Amino acid sequence: MSQEFGKITSIQLNLPETWQNSLYLTLDIDWAHDEVLNDTIELVQKYQVSATWFVTHKTPVLERLKENTKFELGIHPNFNFLLQGNHDAGRTAKDVIQRCLAIVPDATAIRSHSMTQSSGLLEIFKECGLTHDANHFIPQHTGIQLKPWLLWNGLVRVPYGWEDDVHILYESVVPQKSPKEIALRKDTGLKVFDFHPIHVFLNTESLDRYERTRPLHQNPKELIKHRYQGYGTRNRLIELLKLANHQ
Repeated sequence: MSQEFGKITSIQLNLPETWQNSLYLTLDIDWAHDEVLNDTIELVQKYQVSATWFVTHKTPVLERLKENTKFELGIHPNFNFLLQGNHDAGRTAKDVIQRCLAIVPDATAIRSHSMTQSSGLLEIFKECGLTHDANHFIPQHTGIQLKPWLLWNGLVRVPYGWEDDVHILYESVVPQKSPKEIALRKDTGLKVFDFHPIHVFLNTESLDRYERTRPLHQNPKELIKHRYQGYGTRNRLIELLKLANHQ
């Protein structure tokens, strides 16, 4: 049986049917090279699924994403510079967000880089017109059935339970289920997955592969030579996408 994929901002708290029977594919683009981004876009478009892309930077590839009505663009601000006393991304948290919104002015969904959040940041998110916050990660192995909830300021909090790099970090500590296995569970919990184009491109199976190829991340012609040929992140994404059964 095929599974439906939805956009994060389609989640309505008063209508559980808007999220209980859908899968949510999210992607943090994390300053990836255009060829790396296009590689993941082509994969997702092949299976004709909806997806939410959290944007970090201006690139012509955004126009390609905007052309697909199944896609929505959110923002992925990086507050790490501010925490380090560096103002390269903006002098205040609001400045950091507004710089992202200048790139994607229609965005209403947000996930911070490194999942940075605080009650103060959540108030700024609301002030800037954002409606859905996807900053809360609860690993699937906790056994907690996820659902969205309303924050005090009206933001909808959308927790997620699987992320490609975190899956790798946990694998040697706690047995991990694949996105496909999570998607096929019969419970009605919220099922949100997070992928990064760089890990899809590399088919990352260990963070060592990611770290040692850092000097090549903006050189896709050389980077492709380091793609893992076994079972990795790319395979997990394809398995999830095939559940749409459009192909």
